[in-house]
Amino acid sequence: NASLSSCSPKVCIVGSGPAGFYTAQHLIKARQDVEVDIYERLPVPFGLVRFGVAPDHPEVKNVINTFTQTAKHSRCSFYGNVNVGKNVSITELQQAYHAVVLSYGAEGNRSMGVPGEDLAGVYSAKDFVGWYNGLPSCRELSPDLSCETAVILGQGNVALDVARILLSPIDILKKTDITQPTLEALAESQVRRVLIVGRRGPIQIACTIKELREMVNLPDTRPDMVAADFDGVKEALKDLPRPRKRLTELMLKTALEVPGEKEQERRSKASRTWGFRFFRSPVEVLAEPGHSRIAGIRLAINKLEGSGDGAQAVLTGEVEDVPCGLVVSSIGYKSLPIDPSVPFDSRKAIVPNTMGRVKQAAGLYCSGWLKTGPTGVIATTMNNSFDTARSILEDMDSGTLDMSAAKPGSQSISALLEKRGVKPVTFSDWEKIDNVEMKRGESRGKPREKLLTVEEMLHVAWT
Repeated sequence: NASLSSCSPKVCIVGSGPAGFYTAQHLIKARQDVEVDIYERLPVPFGLVRFGVAPDHPEVKNVINTFTQTAKHSRCSFYGNVNVGKNVSITELQQAYHAVVLSYGAEGNRSMGVPGEDLAGVYSAKDFVGWYNGLPSCRELSPDLSCETAVILGQGNVALDVARILLSPIDILKKTDITQPTLEALAESQVRRVLIVGRRGPIQIACTIKELREMVNLPDTRPDMVAADFDGVKEALKDLPRPRKRLTELMLKTALEVPGEKEQERRSKASRTWGFRFFRSPVEVLAEPGHSRIAGIRLAINKLEGSGDGAQAVLTGEVEDVPCGLVVSSIGYKSLPIDPSVPFDSRKAIVPNTMGRVKQAAGLYCSGWLKTGPTGVIATTMNNSFDTARSILEDMDSGTLDMSAAKPGSQSISALLEKRGVKPVTFSDWEKIDNVEMKRGESRGKPREKLLTVEEMLHVAWT
């Protein structure tokens, strides 16, 4: 009955990554009458699950099955290829929906703020990851891998992903959904040594034990650490919480213990090395004389003041130059403002909010990295998105959200988009892309071979 359905709560979600889908999932499950529309700038859904998760971590992508169930629910619709802020404004969405949720994540890079970071051979981890994961905007990156040493700044899981991809044997990678151009570039790569640099010490490292263990066990590689970096670490072990303690023990063992016979043999045969370098901050990227190419990186040597998670890196005044031909800066993603009408804290790079309710903007909500900053794993985002969904449901129940007026939802937005010459990609259009990618992968013994341009995606979706 049309008159009844027009009064159902209509919620619009901007962004189809984990934050968008988990917010939608909770809303649909919690209330039998909510209708949710998800808008996505790209023709393909799933955000960082598709474009961020490392190709050799396929199990992490299993959440796509849950998201697909949500997208196919009768009260959920997906509109890809719609750039909110350009094709349609936030104000227009607010007029069409009872609630608008911003879940478009963090697509900017934190800059190092050092001279030389614009030289050829310096990349942000976000772009580098986007390149090997087939993000259309990073297709042209084609990084120069003709050097022997690569330096990664930052010691989180993304930094370790990049190190692993640079050093993994091709035979392992070619069974993953890594893109074909990346595979070809890595087959020719001259990179034999990767240094993973952090401003603080082993006890403050940001990666998790799973990622560290993968580095330690990576075939054809051996660790190369500086023993002095671990001074005093053994003594500090007893006071550490358990996960941090296990991580630190594995690092100590890898760095300092004499390996057993089998491991010794494995290491002596290895053709590539990797290692952490602690207490170092970038000061300048050094250029080849007379060229705009990178020749190395100058690192400031730090000492720590304080202890544990609260320890601060303080400059000692000493510096060290590391020759290298590739620098990947993995110091964090950052959210960008989408529309002047939306409050934005540019210092914290988040939309200011309380429990997902955008401050000074009734009916506007946020979830995911836009809400919290770029931290945590997919499970973290799941919980924070469920929290935002709960806030929306509370506001519907309490009358904070005016539910009395019927809202047109996608009807009016679709009309606007059509008038503006924008054709959305539906979820069944996406399934055509999905099928083509999986077929293309099958012929190469891979789970999928991704389409790399928006044009290709749209062509497959609409033929």
